Amino acid sequence: MEDFYDVKLTEIDGQAVSLFGVFDGETYQKTDTDFLESESNAFRDDGSTASTAVLVGGHLYVANVGDSRAVVSKAGKAMALSEDHKPNRSDERKRIENAGGVVIWAGTWRVGGVLAMSRAFGNRLLKPFVVAEPEIQEELVNEDLECLVLASDGLWDVVENEEAVSLAKTEDLPESVARKLTEIAYSRGSADNITCIVVQFHHDKLNNKMGLELMKG
Repeated sequence: MEDFYDVKLTEIDGQAVSLFGVFDGETYQKTDTDFLESESNAFRDDGSTASTAVLVGGHLYVANVGDSRAVVSKAGKAMALSEDHKPNRSDERKRIENAGGVVIWAGTWRVGGVLAMSRAFGNRLLKPFVVAEPEIQEELVNEDLECLVLASDGLWDVVENEEAVSLAKTEDLPESVARKLTEIAYSRGSADNITCIVVQFHHDKLNNKMGLELMKG
């Protein structure tokens, strides 16, 4: 399935609100239900991951399902605001097994020997082991917060968190950062689609400067 992204900038009650999202697949709990109900073919088993960030005033909220990832640069250091949902995570493996599922090695750890992630939208045949409940983190937006990188696993499979934010420090334009990151991932032979959004925070301005670039591997 192909990646896609979405960016929404709006104002609610006089306060700027921004939404950034990277989705690896065809499209959290209600979305999952709607996704399954919309697919009438019981033998199709499409799915999607999602990593979204909502900026409201001085707070950044990140919700993640699957193995797309959100990373920020804080005081010059990379910090992940999401943790990949992999079946071999001890807490995820315990949840899956408690629900009656199994985690099997098949080239990598997979739920039921099929899916290499433990949370996602869709994937009807692996319910209730693969859930769409997001993990949510909140980060205060202050002078230490420099940039946000949201990307699908096509990037993170071959680019480390620290490398991504280090590149962001060398470029003035966020779209240049996103373009270079996708080009690096592509040159390293990433086997998946590559989608990347980069947000730079300029604390001396009322609005944040945002850039994005999409490349499909």
